[in-house]
Amino acid sequence: MSKNLFNRYIWIVDTIRRHGTITRQELNRLWVRSSVGDGQPIPRRTFYNYRNAIEELFKINIECNPSTFEYYIDGSDPHSESVTDWMLNTASLSNVLSDARDVSDKVFLEDVPSSRQFLSPVISAMKELNAITFGYSPYSRTGVPKPVVLEPYFLKIFKLRWYVTGRNVKENVIKTYALDRMSDLTVTDSSFTIPADFDAEAYFRDSFGIVFSHGDVHKVTLRVTPRQAKYFRALPLHHSQSEMIHDQYSIFTYNLRLTPDFVQELLSYGPNVTVLAPAELRAMMLTNLQQSLENYQQ
Repeated sequence: MSKNLFNRYIWIVDTIRRHGTITRQELNRLWVRSSVGDGQPIPRRTFYNYRNAIEELFKINIECNPSTFEYYIDGSDPHSESVTDWMLNTASLSNVLSDARDVSDKVFLEDVPSSRQFLSPVISAMKELNAITFGYSPYSRTGVPKPVVLEPYFLKIFKLRWYVTGRNVKENVIKTYALDRMSDLTVTDSSFTIPADFDAEAYFRDSFGIVFSHGDVHKVTLRVTPRQAKYFRALPLHHSQSEMIHDQYSIFTYNLRLTPDFVQELLSYGPNVTVLAPAELRAMMLTNLQQSLENYQQ
């Protein structure tokens, strides 16, 4: 596929989604003025061909309201929509950066090493429902990598690292593995079936990141400084976030399981965030803070 054709697909999807609903006449008007339109409207047959290609490539359905003749994106699946957003944002960023070669020495990006080597074969294994084998070297382990046979159920990106969650065949338990700690990954011919009662969407729903816990869900209450509150509004810590604004601070509440990665996240904000409840989380915070202080006092 040519880069120009791909950019046209991206432009059509992005334009329709930004407008919500749009007629072909309005879409043509914007197309003519855009950098992908070459000053000419989209022929009807070409537009239909693009619609079919977009559905096949991005799994995005461009529907038409028969009463108003307006086009819109079918957003009936929220999770699919979020994946599509990520794909389109990534594609759009790639297009923007490819046009920024003249200022490449002035553009600084964060590295995502876990996406380079094994992301593509893991996606392929998930699509075909084939088990994968790999060596795994967690940070808590030294020596030779541990051999793992995994039935990959789903992928999750968290803090610029890709993780795959699935059934460890030998241990018969659901586990999560970081792609950048893998080695010698192979997609096998051994097929599997995801249990009908497994809900990937719900697996991490009550967790902060990628640490799974069978513990109870707690109502977490944080007192946050006004400046830090602005960051939490722009990038919520969790989908359950809610806020009550006071004169000198904000109170944020969450429904979460208490996991080590959540504790580390809260510690990273220093005095800008204070845990008010639950008592268990306050105790975890105090223990970590006391241990850090002891390190400096020794």
